[in-house]
Parts: sequence; C-alpha cells; structure tokens
Amino acid sequence: MPSRSELHRRVPRLVLGLVVFGVGIAMMVISDLGLSPWEVLHQGISGRTGIPIGTVTILTGIVVLVLWVPLRERVGIGTILNVLIIGVVMDLTLWIAPESVDPLWLRWVLLLGGVLLVGIGSGFYIGVGLGPGPRDGLMTGLARRGIHIGAARAAIEISVLILGWFLGGTVGFGTVIFAFGMGPLVALFLPRLSLEPMDSPSEAVVGRR
Repeated sequence: MPSRSELHRRVPRLVLGLVVFGVGIAMMVISDLGLSPWEVLHQGISGRTGIPIGTVTILTGIVVLVLWVPLRERVGIGTILNVLIIGVVMDLTLWIAPESVDPLWLRWVLLLGGVLLVGIGSGFYIGVGLGPGPRDGLMTGLARRGIHIGAARAAIEISVLILGWFLGGTVGFGTVIFAFGMGPLVALFLPRLSLEPMDSPSEAVVGRR
C-alpha cells in the first residue's frame, strides 16, 4: 500500500481527475452528438430502464469489477473511486444543466470541450498510479491472459457500442471524435499530469492501467 503521505498527495489529484472526467462525459451527453462506446451502452440502458445514466455507469462498473475476479486483477483505491465518483458527478451535472441546448454551434462546443475534459481527467487519474478504472482493468486483465490488448479493447468497445446503439444510445460524430481523439489527448496530458511512480516497497503501485 502507498504510504499515508503519498495518499495525501495523490488522492486529491485522483478525485480532481475523476470529477473533471465526469463533467466531460456529461457535457458530451448534453451535446447529443455522440458518446464514447461505453457511454452509448450506459445511455441505452438508462433510456430503457429510467435509471439515471450516471447511476447506470456505477452499476456497470460494479459488474465489470466482478469480471476481474477470474482475471485476478488487483483493485486499487483509484479503481473504487473511479466506479463511484464519475457516475455521481455525471448525474449531478446533468441534474443542474439543461436537458438540451441550442444552437448547434453550442452543442459542438460542449462536445469538443467534453472530450478535452475527459482527456485532462484521464491524465490526472491515471497519472497518480492508484489503480485502473474497471473497464481498463478488464482489458489489461485479458491482455495478461495472452490476448493482444488492442484486440481486447477493440472487441469489447465494438461489442458495447453495438449493444448500446440497439438499446437507443447516441452514436454520432462524438463517437468518432472520441475514438480517434482520446488516445492523442491522453498521450498529451498524461506525461504532464503524472506523478513519479511509487516503486519503493512502502509505496508500491496498487493497480495498473
């Protein structure tokens, strides 16, 4: 486990990153121009059940964590807070914000700003090294079992995208922008927002990306 001093230094950055991430996803939802594959699924389930999308995000994260058990992935502080905080922030943001906005240019501002915030939030929460998000851990767990991580990511995200689309989730320009833009954004922000790795015995990394 990380030392207490390291937790005091890293957890605030972790929480900040997850809050920024949640606000970014909520902005994409409000734009109604397309979501990331997992959020398409969450929105589709939300539309069918009436459960708020952030709450669906939390419940889905818990289900994904159950899938970690046979993969023997290690759950970190960041993993648990990822499951809880992002969904709560999404629901709060969507509760405060209007359900829809006009004109179209403002929706594009929300979409692009949301993608940017998700990239910044990812840099913060990944960079503290306190454990991966549940969906990332699922991919790395499969990779440890010999499946190429790129193939695992593609198979999972295509599957949830198709299922979410059938359930009524929004697929659009935002989906494409997220798919091609998130990698470069994380590559841009992660080195700038990361803290040094915890590699001493008392400060071992809890999880992995």
